[in-house]
Amino acid sequence: MRAVGGVASDDQGNATVLGAFAIAALAAVLIMVIYVGAAVLARHRAQAAADLSALAAAADHVAGESDPCAAARTLAATQRPSAEVVSCRIDGEDVLVSVRVPVDLGRFGMRSAGASARAGPVG
Repeated sequence: MRAVGGVASDDQGNATVLGAFAIAALAAVLIMVIYVGAAVLARHRAQAAADLSALAAAADHVAGESDPCAAARTLAATQRPSAEVVSCRIDGEDVLVSVRVPVDLGRFGMRSAGASARAGPVG
């Protein structure tokens, strides 16, 4: 082995090790992007479920139903994946609904994405 300017001219597999580390780092970044994407998707699904549930509850509330939050719970349960109504309350003519949707983040475990919505008559 002959040294040229302090660097060995024979790398003896150093490039292979460096390449393996680069591939491992790229794989780790790709996995993190997938998990972040799953979390963002769950958040959007939670918001859609909250919006729809609030609209269903508001329609029942305006129609004079005795338990408008039952419509919110029913509609949230039919979503894919199923959403859970965390809270539902009447505020005057409006209905406020909060839901959560489960999201599997692999090694980070099962988490939930939450969202809230408000619906009621206009004017």
